[in-house]
Amino acid sequence: MIWQILVEIVIGAICGFVASKLMKVRGKGLFFYIIVGLIGGAVGGLLGNLIKIGGGWVMGIILSIVGSCLVVWLYKKLFKK
Repeated sequence: MIWQILVEIVIGAICGFVASKLMKVRGKGLFFYIIVGLIGGAVGGLLGNLIKIGGGWVMGIILSIVGSCLVVWLYKKLFKK
């Protein structure tokens, strides 16, 4: 149980980091990447269910990155300097 939670946090951080690099976000810390990755994973999973794609861990990671990019885009629109 604890191991699965730690793995999800690490995968979330990686997906959040990748999304932040794709969306050109700079100066954010590890906590930001973890939060964006975890929320993005949920958003990506929801999108995958809505359009009936998914299955497998590779598709899960791709959907998490896409969802994280959407979260970063929304973050940039809401908290634009």
